[in-house]
Amino acid sequence: MYPVPAPVPPPPEPALSTGAVARRLGVSPTTLRSWERRYAIGPARREDGRHRRWTPEDIARLDEMCRLTARGVPPSEAARAALGEAPAARAGDRAAAVTPGGPGALPLGEVRPEARGLARAAVRLDAPAVADLLEAALAEHGPVTAWEEIIAPTLHAVGRKWASAGERYIEVEHLLSWHVSAALHRARPAPERSHTPPVLLACAPGELHSLPIEALAAALGELGVPVRMFGAALPAEALRDAVRRTGPCAAVLWSQSRTTADRALVRSVAGIAWGPPGARGHSALLLAGPGWDGRDTQPRAERLFGLRSGVAVIAALAAGPGPGQGAGRGPGPAAGRAAPAACGS
Repeated sequence: MYPVPAPVPPPPEPALSTGAVARRLGVSPTTLRSWERRYAIGPARREDGRHRRWTPEDIARLDEMCRLTARGVPPSEAARAALGEAPAARAGDRAAAVTPGGPGALPLGEVRPEARGLARAAVRLDAPAVADLLEAALAEHGPVTAWEEIIAPTLHAVGRKWASAGERYIEVEHLLSWHVSAALHRARPAPERSHTPPVLLACAPGELHSLPIEALAAALGELGVPVRMFGAALPAEALRDAVRRTGPCAAVLWSQSRTTADRALVRSVAGIAWGPPGARGHSALLLAGPGWDGRDTQPRAERLFGLRSGVAVIAALAAGPGPGQGAGRGPGPAAGRAAPAACGS
């Protein structure tokens, strides 16, 4: 019999930088440094140059600190409990309802670690951390991946929790939505392509949910596609006037709810033409959002689904015939083959 070799222990987990730990836990690096300075809940070791390196044991203590402060435990008491020096104080019922990882945790499912960190920061109402995490996600991944894999899953989880828990979560949704909108607006677009008709983006009249179309604006801006963004609840006549005045290569109309998905408006916008006789042009009219689900597609209109594919379809339309070459321009066979497309849900 040959001797059975002893099992090889797994290599130790690498120590992480302060920035990596902050993204994992959903706190800002400034908060981590403040906790270390005030409550001595810092890393066990530093590298040359005084760079902090957090071991799994350090991160476990921070995780407990985050969990307790989210329940309403004062930071000083949470730090003592995380360090094993004192029991944690009991939080009130409302605070306990938003404990990350506890009975009131957001129903995120299988998501990227950045989404869990963003959710933790949101339920703590930690505005600086939310802003930092959103900024980092957009800078590292770009608007499309950041929206689809980090921002949208967190927003959907907050919405589901609000629907089941009532107004206890409305403050979380409002804070997160405001910071998402602010972060998308701060995204710096690439220089616009010259001699390219713009893409018009608007929410249907009465539609106030504009974040998905704001994500579309940021994603198109990153590609240098000219965008004219009109935001939430654009009145019907203002939408028609904007199409006539800009002659866009495409107009995207977002509807979150069936109550705002107006088919008569679609017919009237799709029928708008411009230009001299014999060279009239039409916009491609693209309908985005769950409000259009189950509705028959109108003539000269296409349904869009998903931000990534929608950006590709709109970018292709923007790269098509330029001014003076767009007679009868609209969502023809090429756009139909590329659908389903577009702007988030």
